[in-house]
Amino acid sequence: MATSKGSSIPSSGNSHDHQDDDASFRVNELPRARFWDAMDICQWEGSWFEPGLVKPAVTFRTTFQAHHDDVLLASPPKTGTTWLKALCLCIMQNPIPIATSDIGVNAEAAADDDDDILAKDNPHFHIQTIESMIYATKPHPDLYSTPSPRLFHTHLPYKVLPDSTKNSPGCKIVYITRNPKDTLISLWHFFNSIFRPNGLEPYPLDRAVDCFCSGVHQYGPFFDHVLEYWLESQKRPTKILFLKYEELKREPKAEVKKLASFLGRPFASEEEVEKVVWRCSLERLRNLEVNKNGSILYGVPNSSYFRRGAVGDWKNYLTPELEEQINRTACSKFEGSGLCLEDA
Repeated sequence: MATSKGSSIPSSGNSHDHQDDDASFRVNELPRARFWDAMDICQWEGSWFEPGLVKPAVTFRTTFQAHHDDVLLASPPKTGTTWLKALCLCIMQNPIPIATSDIGVNAEAAADDDDDILAKDNPHFHIQTIESMIYATKPHPDLYSTPSPRLFHTHLPYKVLPDSTKNSPGCKIVYITRNPKDTLISLWHFFNSIFRPNGLEPYPLDRAVDCFCSGVHQYGPFFDHVLEYWLESQKRPTKILFLKYEELKREPKAEVKKLASFLGRPFASEEEVEKVVWRCSLERLRNLEVNKNGSILYGVPNSSYFRRGAVGDWKNYLTPELEEQINRTACSKFEGSGLCLEDA
């Protein structure tokens, strides 16, 4: 993919300066590329972003002050973000007293409960993705004045997070990622639904794989993004919890219990675990009315966040050659790190 060169916004750590106030026009000077022949992206701090996301990212990095009980959710796109947001909402903010017998038998009635935060709006409304809220379709609470404990989310790489988030002893980070081949296929479906709707020919999959492996894609490079958070989680496991989508699918109760314990909200009983796992199941979320209709971000229907969610769906799309191309890239990037993102 062709790119154009330019100067970059200087790093400024967490100290606010006037250069960062001028980021809006300096974005035009950043290296550029064309993503899937549909959208310009620019390179800032070694990663690729839609240009409109850079100024909010710079503002977040330079001005945000973490609280001791903040929880930052982080992920590459299309790796389980919606599911993680729903789980953390249930664990942290709004448990519903549902009897065990209600699960399944009275599931529809329970889903309509007035206290069910997940039935009121899409998880992306309740937990903001900081840098993309400029594209919100309706007003959101001001992140900086939200009462504690604050839950928020980012797709930003670890290297550009605010120093206060990295260094605050009590602020925790929960990261989720996914097998790169399933990630790529999910991205491919998602962006085709936005860039090429109404039966238009999808973007060629071999070219999408090239973009993915080269790292020149929205929030890319994927492999660098994952590796940064993985290495930090190994250094500070009480600060950063590293979750894998496949493990959450395979052992949901065990992984949800691990998540709740990390957040300082351990469950009192297996019944509570089952309630959260059921309430946040992809099948239930997909069928809630708020997720069938409406939009949280301009041009992105809520329904687009819920496709299959299956592990191993890549096998239905990738040729052996494309599979091998992604495998080679993963092996090269993750070599010696101890990280393995398993195949189905």
